[in-house]
Amino acid sequence: MINLTRGLAVFAAVLAFGLPAMAQEKTTISITRQPGILYLASHVMETQKLIEKDAEKLGVKGLTVDWRTFNGGGAQTDALLAGNVDVVNTGTGNLLLLWDRTRGRVKGIITSSAQPVIMVSNDPRIHSLKDITPSDKIAVPTVGVSTQAILLQMAAAKMFGDSQIHKFDANTVQLGHPDAVAAIANPHHEVKSHFSAPPYQYIELKMKGVHRVTDSREIMGGGLTQATFFTTTDFAKKNPLLIKAIREATEQAIAFIKKDPKGALEAYKKISGDKTSISDLMEIMNEPGFIDDYRTVPEGTMKFAAHLHKIGTLKSMPSAWTDYYLPDSAYLNGN
Repeated sequence: MINLTRGLAVFAAVLAFGLPAMAQEKTTISITRQPGILYLASHVMETQKLIEKDAEKLGVKGLTVDWRTFNGGGAQTDALLAGNVDVVNTGTGNLLLLWDRTRGRVKGIITSSAQPVIMVSNDPRIHSLKDITPSDKIAVPTVGVSTQAILLQMAAAKMFGDSQIHKFDANTVQLGHPDAVAAIANPHHEVKSHFSAPPYQYIELKMKGVHRVTDSREIMGGGLTQATFFTTTDFAKKNPLLIKAIREATEQAIAFIKKDPKGALEAYKKISGDKTSISDLMEIMNEPGFIDDYRTVPEGTMKFAAHLHKIGTLKSMPSAWTDYYLPDSAYLNGN
């Protein structure tokens, strides 16, 4: 959290002193994402240069988009607050945290996926969260603020009461998904459970002795947005055409995924370097409802916000999901 605090201080200083007014919208922007096919829309957007094309149609000529991959949402939000990137694509928890800490100066643009995330384990003793002991370690992308870490808090409250919300916090360790997969594949590694994400959770479930423990739908009682594009309101105010281009490009990318999932996966493999075969990735895409969960509508985010407010992580409780999304995103009709 030290880096986040430092980033917030930098961001506050920027807000206090302001920035010179820009004569025109930026022509070079940077956007982050995390590994995995939860962020498949971004790979389609990159390979097909959808943002650049939409920006061109809107009058922003010669746009260059610099895509960057971070292993965890915390590093992405630190980079956004420090002014090192313009837009991030990560989980609902990070959006809500920054919206709250910056008093509404960070807001969502559009979502891109809502697939369930699954907690897996290679420990034959662990078949539910009730089997977790103080010595068991659970890999999550970012301790404390990642979607997976917050889901564990919600599960603890549901199972043991609000006084035990933080019951599993001490069990979590921070590992990027690829590193966590390597840990689960090694029977001698101290980390034997991983609150994962696609495609990693399905790769892990094919490993000998690896089984499902719980998932986000079970904990939430419904769907939850997993990937959201968000930015500072300062960037959005100065670059409204680029924000519109990002929103339109996301919608086009999701339409492409549903029309040509194999083509979308080829884009993912080209950009990510993932060695998983197309046939194995297609098997994941054919999981019931998986492709349908690439969606632009915020889902389950107010439930998430209510939990974070209850435990004091959010100082302000939003009255509606539109509080933490840009005004032009209200048409998405989320929840």
